[in-house]
Formats: sequence, structure tokens, C-alpha cells
Amino acid sequence: MPNLNSDERDKFAELAAEWWNPDGPCRTLHDINPCRLNYLVSRMSLQGTKIADIGCGGGILSEALAHSGAEVTAIDATAELIQVARQHIEQENLDVSYEIGTVETLLKSRTGYYDAVICMELIEHVPDADALIKDCARLVKPSGLLVLSTLNRTPQSYLFGIVAAEYVLGLLPRGTHDYAKFLKPSELARSARQYHLDLEDVTGMAYNPITRTAKLSNSASINYFATFKRRTQG
Repeated sequence: MPNLNSDERDKFAELAAEWWNPDGPCRTLHDINPCRLNYLVSRMSLQGTKIADIGCGGGILSEALAHSGAEVTAIDATAELIQVARQHIEQENLDVSYEIGTVETLLKSRTGYYDAVICMELIEHVPDADALIKDCARLVKPSGLLVLSTLNRTPQSYLFGIVAAEYVLGLLPRGTHDYAKFLKPSELARSARQYHLDLEDVTGMAYNPITRTAKLSNSASINYFATFKRRTQG
């Protein structure tokens, strides 16, 4: 059974038409995308790297990766978002393989195939976070990387990630996040170790809603990236 919350899928489907509007409901994704790309560049060479973008949405990060020379397979369970992604990339003269489905879809033919698997702002939206890590790990080659981003479960993330972002500033649609689904880095690391993944790095991301810019940060108290390396054996 797919590791999928159909209510979450429907919620994001409603945003499809405005996904590529930099001033629309997905504007925060546009604002943080340069920071996401900078983090990935700091962890790996993108040129010629086979990357799976799990939960790619309408393709904002997928296109940036392709622009940087990566060979990108991008998958999302929301058909409306994949349609938007495919339409947008036609204007960009880029090659991204977009697929409708979940990580389980790729496992049917791509086990151990990718140099890197990235999963940005998705794990807090699935029913079983541990299962998502397990399945992503199976897609990664030995010595390959899994990169996740999510929100820490801290008072700061509740205040700024939900109260401020969704209810005060309107940066995200209300109901986007459930605090109970947020994950501490230690919880991600504990889960990942079961699936032959070793934690290499945790780096925070700080977002300024006034300037609409994001930067890498030493504090992981709200948003953060985590990079794991697949063991060569085991």
C-alpha cells in the first residue's frame, strides 16, 4: 500500500495552477529554492549525477538540478503537479523525467540506481516517515547519498513554522503542517541507521519573510537539511 496521505495529496493538487507563480501560494518554495540548491551543491557534484527527486511537486527544485547538470528523475503522487511540471519544462529546454507515483513506484525498477536521492519537505506529510526513509535508502547506490529536509519538532518550529507562517504572515496555506509530524534530527538518524545510512551532516535553513530570502544556518531549530551516506556493505 503506498505511503501516501490522500488528503495531503488533494491539498497540494489545489495549488497546482499557481505552483510556478513566484508570488502565489507557493512563493516560499520559490524563495528557499536557491538555498536548497546551494546546500546540495555543498554536499555533492551535480554534473552528470543521477538524482531522484521524491515528492517533486511542480518541479521547482527538479529544474534547478537539471540546470546544474544533474540527470533527474522526479516523482510525485499528485498527477496535477506532474502535469504542471511537464508543461513548465517544455518552455525551459531541459530534460527531467517526470513520473506520477511514489517512491515505491521507482523501487520496481530502480533499486540501487541513484547516486543521490533527495526528499525535500515531504517526510512530514507521509503517514510513515520510517518507511519513506527505508524505501529511499533502497534507491541509493552504495556510497550514494540521501538528502532530506524537514522541520524540527521544537517550540521555535511551532511558533515560526506554523503560527507565524500559516496564520500570521500567510506564507503558507493554513493546515499545511502538523506539528506532531515534525522530526528531530536524532529521530531521522536513528531511523536511517536501520537501513544502512550514516548521518554525514545536519545544517539549518533560516528564512527571512521580509527580504524573502533563505540562507544556510548553524541552527537547525526550525528548518534543516540532513545528509546520509549509504554504506558500501550491509
